[in-house]
Amino acid sequence: MHARVATFQDDPANFDQAIDGVRGRLADPPAALEDARFLMLVDRTTGKGFGITLYESEEAMHRGDEALNASPGGGGTRTSVEFYEVPVHNLA
Repeated sequence: MHARVATFQDDPANFDQAIDGVRGRLADPPAALEDARFLMLVDRTTGKGFGITLYESEEAMHRGDEALNASPGGGGTRTSVEFYEVPVHNLA
């Protein structure tokens, strides 16, 4: 498994709108993201958030990265994108 982790910074007052936007985009994802799993983490105190997308393969992760870079953001300013191997997980 592989993960793309995007870090965002925003005004915490905007989080509910950003969350609604991400939920809406996940309702009809592009083909490159259909098999991906998503997590959105937010800190309503600092305004920092993470978008974690999980993929079964490194190739799928890179296709997903291209699709995510081409789509509108979830709100705020994306401050980084990093890629990881996920050697241990207990996700179904």
